Amino acid sequence: MAYLDEIREAQRARGPATILAIGTATPSNCIYQSDFPDYYFRVTNSNHMPQLKDKLKRICEKSLIKKRYIHLTEEMLKENPNISTYDKPSLDARQDILVEQVPKLGEKAASKAIKEWGGSKSEITHLIFCSTSGVDMPGADYQLVKLLNLNPSIKRFMLYHQGCFAGGTVLRLAKDLAENNAGARVLVVCSEITVVTFRGPNENHMDSLVGQALFGDGASSVIVGSNPDERTERPLFYLVSASETILPNSEGAIEGHLREVGLTFHLKENVPELIGENIVKSLEEAFHPLGITDWNSLFWVAHPGGPAILKRIEKTVGLNSEKLNATKHVLSEYGNMSSACVLFILDEMRRRSMKEGKLTTGEGLKWGVLYGFGPGLTMETIVLHSAANI
Repeated sequence: MAYLDEIREAQRARGPATILAIGTATPSNCIYQSDFPDYYFRVTNSNHMPQLKDKLKRICEKSLIKKRYIHLTEEMLKENPNISTYDKPSLDARQDILVEQVPKLGEKAASKAIKEWGGSKSEITHLIFCSTSGVDMPGADYQLVKLLNLNPSIKRFMLYHQGCFAGGTVLRLAKDLAENNAGARVLVVCSEITVVTFRGPNENHMDSLVGQALFGDGASSVIVGSNPDERTERPLFYLVSASETILPNSEGAIEGHLREVGLTFHLKENVPELIGENIVKSLEEAFHPLGITDWNSLFWVAHPGGPAILKRIEKTVGLNSEKLNATKHVLSEYGNMSSACVLFILDEMRRRSMKEGKLTTGEGLKWGVLYGFGPGLTMETIVLHSAANI
């Protein structure tokens, strides 16, 4: 068996998986949060429900969101009126939009990442594409290969209907691919468009109203590889470890169900508590091998599921007020973009470091943590190391 072991070792990379470039994109249609309640109740023909409109206004005011980018326009909704209703069959109309637009938005983000990386598209060996919506055959991964003119023999992985935690999932998968395939360059794309979840209000489904107030559209992309050639590639973050767990006693906390009316969103009020009850254990398990117990010594990239979740994390972990500033900025400027969010936050963090004139990518700190939270309730934990702090 010795010769098989030699073959296997030759196939592996020698260094840790490294994020080499980041790209982001949004639709052009921007909606300011202060205007959203009036807009939403107008386009859904629901101004006869003033109590729900007042409820949405309060949610928006507390959301920490200033603006979001949403692919759906008022003109599109007029052409497809069933999308604006709460319970009329509309999946066909939604799919017609999503199947085309999800890969297109992903292509915009991927093109930026590839340009920053500076390598040839022919050097990209693997593609991971993630989206909550637009299920089709062949999928958005196939369509992206065509849009970018990638190698038709690229190894593709398509993740549908994962939800908000999947920004961590794609990095976990990319880490394994990069470290177990010598010379691999993995293109990761998360593209999220809320056409599948948009619908009018219903007094018996308040969690849907919360979703309408929080979610935005966006796509993000990274290129991951081991053993970067520093003559042509610029390492940003090392992916040190990755784990996933289903939180105890969390069944049904966050759910989405694909129906003729689109994807219905269901959220229980105890989600922030569930995350708070488990996050310290997660930190201890992830950082014990490194001897780290001071959570303020880390840079933080936490999925912005909503203000209540961020407040609970700060309180439970004892974080200084500025530790989640990059997360809060992305929530403020884009809303919750599901799986795409954490890569936006990574981009924001390195942008802030560069803006401040620091030769760092993690607020001047060596170690960091990335969290994804989503349906299940599922939690992804990624330990990061700033490549500029070796």
